[in-house]
Amino acid sequence: MAFGLKKRGPSSFARAADGSMTLIEHIRELRNRLFRASLAILVGFGFGIWLAEPVRVLLSKPYCDLPQSYDAATGKCKFVQLGVADVFLLNLKIGLWVGLIIAAPIWLYQLWAFIAPGLHRHERRYAYVFTALAAPLFAAGAVLAFFVTTKGLEFLLDISGDDIATNLEVTRYISFVTNLILLFGVAFEFPLIVLMLNFVGLASAKRLLSWWRVAVFVFFAFAAVVTPTPDPFGMSALAICLCALYFAAVGVAFLNDKRRGRGREVYAGIADDEVSPLDLPNEPVPAGSRIEASGPIDAPEPIVAPKPIERRYDDMT
Repeated sequence: MAFGLKKRGPSSFARAADGSMTLIEHIRELRNRLFRASLAILVGFGFGIWLAEPVRVLLSKPYCDLPQSYDAATGKCKFVQLGVADVFLLNLKIGLWVGLIIAAPIWLYQLWAFIAPGLHRHERRYAYVFTALAAPLFAAGAVLAFFVTTKGLEFLLDISGDDIATNLEVTRYISFVTNLILLFGVAFEFPLIVLMLNFVGLASAKRLLSWWRVAVFVFFAFAAVVTPTPDPFGMSALAICLCALYFAAVGVAFLNDKRRGRGREVYAGIADDEVSPLDLPNEPVPAGSRIEASGPIDAPEPIVAPKPIERRYDDMT
């Protein structure tokens, strides 16, 4: 007895892309993808709880590497705990962050699979490139934040002097380090915004390069405001890195413009983004033409509205 294979219908991705999926099916797909993403985050949270203690030790390393952090009696790095359950709640918080990072490939894929059918093919290609660049840029910002934290703590604790004992509260210190890592990581995504403006055609490479003075000023002002340490080292490190990434993004924009042929004078010496003047000469009508032979053109007579029809009562009866 032979069994034939049933022909499978179009996938949910294809049906969402061609618009044949109904609103209820879209809601069901969103529910299913949210459930899968939540399940992946829950599993990652379990691994994050297991890794919370090593991660907390790693985040404490910038402070514990300094001689001011050691207790004179025990010779170990000591933190202060103000609440009974502070360390327990801190481990839960760290476990959640670690779980989000571990489950990131799954919940990011679920998000992308729901959004991608509404994009064009070239938009999906750009999204793949930007996503591939976003992760290493965020990691580079996190590494720089870790380095800035080490130098900033060394500067701040040296100011205190040897006659002052410094004890840091553990939850506030971990929040300080994680917020700095998040801030530097997000700041390093700025070149992707510059590239996006160029790839979608909103700003050419020459225009982006003409903004370099404003960009450098904004970078240093931004770094001065968001860097939590008052030393100039962290501010300068963040601002210089942002400037380097900006000029690197402008270089990629020049390559993209050259590939697409932007900025070339292709017609009458006028670039693509310039308005061409209308140079229309006012020449007299030559003799013997049809307009001149027919004589002057008389103005048309105005149209008079017809008079209303008066009907008598006798006619109506």
